[in-house]
Amino acid sequence: MGACVSTSSRSTRSSRSNGETVAHSFLGIGFCGQKRTKKTFSDHVYTLQTLHSIPNRIFTNGKSRASCIFTQQGRKGINQDAMVVWEDFMSEDAIFCGVFDGHGPHGHLVARKVRDALPVKLLSFLHSYQSRLNGSSKTCFKGNLKRSDGGDSEKDASAEEKLNVTWREAFLKSYKAMDKELRSHPNLDCFCSGSTAVTLVKQGSNLFMGYIGDSRAILGSKDSSDSMVAIQLTVDLKPDLPREAERIKRCKGRVFALQDEPEVSRVWLPFDDAPGLAMARAFGDFCLKDYGVISIPEFSHRILTERDQFIVLASDGVWDVLSNEEVVEIVSSSPSRASAARIVVDSAAREWKLKYPTSKMDDCAVVCLFLDGKMDSESDYEEQGFSSATLQRYTSGNAVESDDGQKSEPSLQRNFTVRSSDESDTYGRLPVEIEGNEETMAAEDQNWSGLEGVTRVNSLVQLPRFSEERP
Repeated sequence: MGACVSTSSRSTRSSRSNGETVAHSFLGIGFCGQKRTKKTFSDHVYTLQTLHSIPNRIFTNGKSRASCIFTQQGRKGINQDAMVVWEDFMSEDAIFCGVFDGHGPHGHLVARKVRDALPVKLLSFLHSYQSRLNGSSKTCFKGNLKRSDGGDSEKDASAEEKLNVTWREAFLKSYKAMDKELRSHPNLDCFCSGSTAVTLVKQGSNLFMGYIGDSRAILGSKDSSDSMVAIQLTVDLKPDLPREAERIKRCKGRVFALQDEPEVSRVWLPFDDAPGLAMARAFGDFCLKDYGVISIPEFSHRILTERDQFIVLASDGVWDVLSNEEVVEIVSSSPSRASAARIVVDSAAREWKLKYPTSKMDDCAVVCLFLDGKMDSESDYEEQGFSSATLQRYTSGNAVESDDGQKSEPSLQRNFTVRSSDESDTYGRLPVEIEGNEETMAAEDQNWSGLEGVTRVNSLVQLPRFSEERP
């Protein structure tokens, strides 16, 4: 199920098939149909097989012009986390960031597939919108929308609303297309495997976000006294959120926690104590898609200010042991920006050993995006003993990833995300009670961050997958 990105300046066509094509001629600076003066990419065609060679796109431990990323394998088997930073994503002032936390026996393959394909789908949908609006200047994808204090507040509000509608629809449709592709993928079984996603596009002062699952994004910002504060940008979409639990129960799914981990609510089939998914939204996990688990993302739009310093995206292996405030403190006090993501992961690893010495440490993945677009100078790295090669790719000891993320077979002998049905039956259930009416659910969701629980595994039971008989 390949996809390709066409960056030819002559192309104005968008087509979708197994060879998905995205034209970038409309993606000039400003997005408003002006004559393009700068190219957003070199004139090449990229497929999913050659995505790794795109300039200013990183997906392994290292740094870019304005970010650093780092992941470390936990003690449950193969590293199932994936991450990506794609600068010059759709224009020279746009950047895409994402963290994806896989679960289940093929979770690492799902996470890598989503990491590679989802940004391309988002580009494709944005292009299709712009193609329909060619010749009209009513809707622009400008990155310089700011709040004004003058008399044009109504006009600004209308422009912001149109911008929101366009980006929201692009995120919703790209997530839907991603899940559809996973369902029909010929070589990737996602019946009991899946992935979270926390994704953002920063363009100018605009920040657009879409997310599912319990990976999280936070903002490090300065308050009025110039002290660093942490602002949570996403909500951990776990099954114990009132709105999520209500939807799952309406669809005949069940939500309860096991007695040995009462803080971790899970989603179960109506007729069997399986698979015990510890999140309410995910890519894949098709055994639960008829019972309330969805892949529809939450969307948000934020206008950044000069007080906003950096954004951190991370998987729950970090948030299970570090608070938002602790992560902001770690990043803001790092000796170099290029080492910030690695230091966050190292701090999380220490906290796992201190707080939960008998539990297996979860995989950790961190993306740190610095909003001023600056990184440390090369001389700063050399003084600290880092070489350029080291900065581009830290030594993590993770399993080697194939180019397309789909050729290697998962090692079930080392995968501890599956607990047998017999073992699951020995634990009691703690049902989740839903109180209050639907009007208060949205407000309650904003305060439920799931910081207290420690998710030991995201999916307890692997169900057998029976293939349909074909004539």
